[in-house]
Amino acid sequence: MKKALFIFGALMMLSMGSSYAQKYALIDMEYILKKIPAYESANKELEALSEEWQHEVDKEVEVVNAMYKKYQADLAFLAGSEKTRRENEIVAKENAIQELRNKYFGPQGTLFEQQQKLIKPIQDSIYEAVKEIATEQGYAMVVDRASATSVIFASPAIDISDLVLARLGY
Repeated sequence: MKKALFIFGALMMLSMGSSYAQKYALIDMEYILKKIPAYESANKELEALSEEWQHEVDKEVEVVNAMYKKYQADLAFLAGSEKTRRENEIVAKENAIQELRNKYFGPQGTLFEQQQKLIKPIQDSIYEAVKEIATEQGYAMVVDRASATSVIFASPAIDISDLVLARLGY
């Protein structure tokens, strides 16, 4: 019985020791991205494109709203076929607006493509730098403080954000 307790105790000590041997680090992706000028300029370019496209969509919405108001004003004077034709025009214009929104802002839209073109290479370089640092320094895990909502407190001593920036040349 004493031998079994001793073996159990030894196994517990070994498992506790191995959990303490793991090293963890944090990065703050928002902080890193703010320090990279290429990210800031890419973000401004995306915002400008987004505003331009949104303005185009808004103009089309104004057109369909005017069509609808005119339709409402003329409704009492419209014959059945003319009423149906104008309703169909309004619906077709609304569908065209939805297609335009999807073209620009949809999951595979132009904005997404531009983000992939401009932002993804920056994110990939950050990921590679983090991976290299983690491998070199033996970190078992690197957590992004900006996106990890369950991290309540972390010691600044384990934050490697500045090390990542230095690795990237900033």
